[in-house]
Amino acid sequence: MRDFPMVRLDKNYIFEGPSGQVSLLDLFDDRKQLIVYHLMMAPEQDEACSSCSFVVDHVPDLSHLRHRNTSFVAVSRAPLAKIEAFKKRMGWTFPWVSSFGSDFNYDFHVTLDENVAPVEYNYKDKETLVKEGKTYATKGEQPGLSIFYREDKDVFHTYSSYARGVEVLLGTYRLLDLTPLGRQENSPGTKMDFRHHDKYDEK
Repeated sequence: MRDFPMVRLDKNYIFEGPSGQVSLLDLFDDRKQLIVYHLMMAPEQDEACSSCSFVVDHVPDLSHLRHRNTSFVAVSRAPLAKIEAFKKRMGWTFPWVSSFGSDFNYDFHVTLDENVAPVEYNYKDKETLVKEGKTYATKGEQPGLSIFYREDKDVFHTYSSYARGVEVLLGTYRLLDLTPLGRQENSPGTKMDFRHHDKYDEK
């Protein structure tokens, strides 16, 4: 096993899935590793963030990950009914659960509300983010990717990445990087300017 720093989790996070309540341990599905994509979809929203949707459009056939003892799941704070409706609309098949009512999103710094916890995103505190002009990253939902490992019933957090760090999933960008026009982004930073895939008027 690679030498990763690991932090043991003492909190029992509970999620709502299609079959009822499940714990973080349950999300491993008896495998050793778990990849969580923090998909931006707040409780009041009926559809996920278009940039996050672009990211998870790239989730591969999970049989390859499972063959390597690894599970994948998306987590959002939206209620499960909204998640299920949007998932069906998008035609996604990966597991996606609701963290509504739990501390999960706050503890892993992808839901930011200073009334709940000190603001920290992408390993920067609020003062630093404001100073850098990234006020968009000081409140509300944000994207991220977190990795967990388990030994029997003990769960460890080994890694989290935010903002541009989620691009490890983006095969579209890998292909565009090979072309003369490149990514054709309209602005710097994390703005991807992609739509939900059912909203393109393609010819």
